[in-house]
Amino acid sequence: MIRDKILYLSNKIKDEVIEWRNYLHQNPELSGEEYNTSRFVIDKLKSFGIDNIEKNIGKTCGLVATIQGKSDFTVALRADMDALPIKEKTEKTYCSKIDGVMHACGHDVHTAILLGVAKLLSEIKDEIPGNVKLIFQPSEERTDKEGAKKLVEEGVLNNVSAIFGLHVFPEIDCGKIGTRKGQLMASADIFHIKIKGKGCHASRPHMGVDTVLIAAQVINSLHHIVSRKVDPLHPAVITIGKIKGGNAENVIPDEVELSGTVRTLSINLREQIPIWIENVLSGITSSYGGSYSFDYSYGTAPVVNNNETTEFSINTLKDLLGKENIIELEYPSMGGEDFGEYLLKVPGTFLRLGVRNVEKGITAPLHSPYFDIDENAIPIGVASLSYLAYNWLSKSN
Repeated sequence: MIRDKILYLSNKIKDEVIEWRNYLHQNPELSGEEYNTSRFVIDKLKSFGIDNIEKNIGKTCGLVATIQGKSDFTVALRADMDALPIKEKTEKTYCSKIDGVMHACGHDVHTAILLGVAKLLSEIKDEIPGNVKLIFQPSEERTDKEGAKKLVEEGVLNNVSAIFGLHVFPEIDCGKIGTRKGQLMASADIFHIKIKGKGCHASRPHMGVDTVLIAAQVINSLHHIVSRKVDPLHPAVITIGKIKGGNAENVIPDEVELSGTVRTLSINLREQIPIWIENVLSGITSSYGGSYSFDYSYGTAPVVNNNETTEFSINTLKDLLGKENIIELEYPSMGGEDFGEYLLKVPGTFLRLGVRNVEKGITAPLHSPYFDIDENAIPIGVASLSYLAYNWLSKSN
């Protein structure tokens, strides 16, 4: 029975996949710089007997490997590879060796899991009803590096019937997987603002145009957009994450820079918010005699799971892991993920892989310098993606 075989094989290679994850965790690379990670993945794929590998996709080091099955019908599975500019503080034996760079979002886990899927499916390739396309994606964390969007433009989803992916999730216990139909995650856009005025001595503010004061008013007003312009039934987030201005405590600077992010679940609201931001900038800066520049970049699309593939995923994973271990999430998240770019092209489903273990003290959130996972989640991820791919191909042939 294929279910039992996949569970057996995923546990058989568990220690090996954990070793791969630990190596990747110790050697993280930032978005667009995943060259050593890419070489590591290629070496492993070739050792499994997978030679159909497309390299250097997405301007940098994206990879697509295909396991040939019994028909041309194709399903895709995706893992991201990049790390974050965070100094790790876990003090684990596999702690990052690269100062100031850490896999604080679990992409090392995703890459290792997809390598585990590659090894597992290679061992049963004569039984696979169709092709399995394995997408190893760079630059998920930096939308300006064109991760998923660039890969889609370059045709990685050509002839693909559906795509599945997962992300570690420290809000769900290890052993469980969560997902939901429809909206799962928000769009993630970024903006940069320059407030321009007239610098002067801090003791004579009337001689200049105070950019710090203007920036403070702008920040307060931008945070009122969500509470006073957005329908409360439509979730949205505007956050200023960066402020830069001035070099001395007794000088009013000529410019102050602000940078932030916008998260929405609605396409219409996503298009409206930049207009509201610019209205705030125009009104406040002109009232104080200043000016501004405004750059708004549309990043990743919302992650909207397809109803059919998600119903299929829920039922398939209940069969694999037991219905008590599959959580149908009640609400979407305002976090962003560029997996949404794939879902604009083909139907698919994104999963939340539980990695929390309170007894082991594994509770830190994503993007934390203390982030870690319960390694027992790794074979669950391998088995889940493998079983989804096999059953989707079986269902569709």
